[in-house]
Amino acid sequence: MTKVIFVRHAEAEGNVNRNFHGHYDSLLTENGRKQLELVAQRLKNEPIDVIYSSDLTRTFETAMSIAQGRGLEVIKDKRLREIYGGQWEDVPWDELPVRFPESYGFWLKNPQLLCMPGGESMVEFQQRVYDAVCDIVQKHPGKNICIATHGTVIKVLLCKYYGKGLSDLPDMIWHDNASLTEVEFDDDFNPRVKFEGDNAHLGQCSTLAKQSWWRKKLIEGEEE
Repeated sequence: MTKVIFVRHAEAEGNVNRNFHGHYDSLLTENGRKQLELVAQRLKNEPIDVIYSSDLTRTFETAMSIAQGRGLEVIKDKRLREIYGGQWEDVPWDELPVRFPESYGFWLKNPQLLCMPGGESMVEFQQRVYDAVCDIVQKHPGKNICIATHGTVIKVLLCKYYGKGLSDLPDMIWHDNASLTEVEFDDDFNPRVKFEGDNAHLGQCSTLAKQSWWRKKLIEGEEE
């Protein structure tokens, strides 16, 4: 059995400012740095054999907080990045439906048809991150793996692991910054989701507790 703990990165500027940050390399907030301490404490006694991270600052710093004191190198993998938004990058969420009505409409209701203007399609993005995790799991069979990554990455992976299509993506919940999702893979690399979006360790430092957009049953809230 191989275990993967997915950690959504700690709170970054785009999460608070509500700008679309896919490959845009935003920095952690003061609250995000508090979340680093909380998620590291939560995982302090969790056996972890290897740690991977997207190469963006907000994920790498999250992974480094977990690696501290373990004697483990954080392995960067660019394939674990958030979806590349192209012309959407660093644009305020409120402006997206005005400036990009077609692609924003697909983001909300038909993500399987979405191709970011000048960026990635949702189909390409899902395949990229799925292939990356498959490679990591097959490289470390029987190990406990931690992967620091992004909100939409975790959502599209869970679509795969639950046997759902991308058309189901709008119905899947958004996970908090610095939350945990655990997936086990059997000897044939079949996945089983043990839990998702666990943020019990965050308390008053929760990002979602301070926001309301995620309560809508829409895919409207990505920032990562």
